[in-house]
Amino acid sequence: MSTSTKLTLPVVDLARENDEFRKVVWTGEETQLVLMAIPEGGEIGGEVHEGHDQLLYFVAGTGVAKIGETECDVADGDVSIVPSGTFHNFRNTGSGMLKLFTTYSPPEHEPGTEHATKAEADAEG
Repeated sequence: MSTSTKLTLPVVDLARENDEFRKVVWTGEETQLVLMAIPEGGEIGGEVHEGHDQLLYFVAGTGVAKIGETECDVADGDVSIVPSGTFHNFRNTGSGMLKLFTTYSPPEHEPGTEHATKAEADAEG
């Protein structure tokens, strides 16, 4: 399923089952839902979204969140809030995949976007 037409989803289960770096699940006019899986030792990559707030909900694994100048540990059950214009990066520091779902407001990626790996996402730009 690249883009869901359902409006109620078992998002935690979907995120735990996902092994792709990025998988857009649903895109509306003002919000987007994306699944992510970060491999051991991997990271999302430092970035800033101008005009996009982002919430990241962690469902498996452990990592470190850097949001602005602050770093903290993240794990299953945590949410990180990234206001528009704030530098951020998330690293997997545990064993196994760091799995999460994230929302962007407004949408950040084209509907149906899928990247198996960070390298694939970086190559697309």
